[in-house]
Amino acid sequence: MSVFAIASSVSSFIKLRYVMDKAVIDNMVFRLHYRTTSAILFVSCVLVTANNLIGEPISCITDRSIPTYVINTYCWITHTFTLPYHINKPQGTHVAHPGVAPYVEGEDETRFHSYYQWVPFMLFFQGVLFYVPHWMWKNWEEGKMRMLTDGLRGAIVGPKETRQERQSRIVQYFIDTLHMHNVYATGYFICEALNFINVIVNMFFIDSFLGGAFLTYGIDVIKFMSQNQENRTDPMVLVFPRVTKCTFHKFGPSGSIQKHDTLCVLALNILNEKIYIFLWFWFIILAVLSGIALMYSIAVVLLPSIRETILIRRFRFGPPAGVSALIRKTQVGDFLLLHFMGQNMNMLLFGELLDEISRKLHLGNNIPTAPSTLELSPIYPSDKLRLHKETEA
Repeated sequence: MSVFAIASSVSSFIKLRYVMDKAVIDNMVFRLHYRTTSAILFVSCVLVTANNLIGEPISCITDRSIPTYVINTYCWITHTFTLPYHINKPQGTHVAHPGVAPYVEGEDETRFHSYYQWVPFMLFFQGVLFYVPHWMWKNWEEGKMRMLTDGLRGAIVGPKETRQERQSRIVQYFIDTLHMHNVYATGYFICEALNFINVIVNMFFIDSFLGGAFLTYGIDVIKFMSQNQENRTDPMVLVFPRVTKCTFHKFGPSGSIQKHDTLCVLALNILNEKIYIFLWFWFIILAVLSGIALMYSIAVVLLPSIRETILIRRFRFGPPAGVSALIRKTQVGDFLLLHFMGQNMNMLLFGELLDEISRKLHLGNNIPTAPSTLELSPIYPSDKLRLHKETEA
């Protein structure tokens, strides 16, 4: 598979995610999970299966008594190993490669490596995990925002009459379903929390997969870069060794068991070490951003003042008194629905929409005037005289 084919295999996935006319039903951090992170993991999965980039994933040195393809296949499907005691010994004088030295059975500790055959499956599975919260939210949302903002998304929204008709439809729907969107908001906040949990769980998942070496992997690499070149051991080589040992047993001509000790070059680890060091930094950044986004959502739920600030500063709507009245009249679910509408509509249309909602709810400057109030109470002669004088003045 060529590099061009690799890019083509993922381009359709990314293209589908970035349709311009598609309704926005989440925030930027949410999209980093199911768009960016899933794409990174799927691309990495394809890369580690592209043999033309690195050649054969494993190549073992053997004598001619065993066919090369046999020993390669055996060591790939079982495991290879290194000797941790010999990791830091001078290469070329004491050991052939880091962790590769004569093995004394029963005395030397061995570290087995069999993860490399599972790396593509792990990367693909993780890509699916990062897409699951979006899939859950998309099914929970059921296309509500797409239907509500149909014809009002983008810079061009059609004739004025059509726009006003669609705005009136949205306003009437919002009024009729006021205080009925909390379940809608609950689904979104649950999926947002799942994003944060997912990235943390994935970090521990990889750490377990790599034998407890991932959580400190990035820190160890940073320390390695700052150490003296003569007295340092590359942590990437420790986690992803490039040369390992493999033992193959077979029967000899007389029926006795013969042991063949071979060296295996794991060319695939050149890619694996780069992929996982990138994932370490990316997951740290994503976890921090997801934590901030989650705390922001908690603040939106608990603090009405945050919701007021969003309408005033982000959407530039109305005076503080009018916005405060709208927030008091609505609940968190109503606000989230309005917030998504604001993300899908331009500022002018959204401002008109909020003005119409405020008028329908009798908020701010649209509170019923005094004459309509007087119709609900008796008017005494003294009141009539006072009103007559105020009218003449």
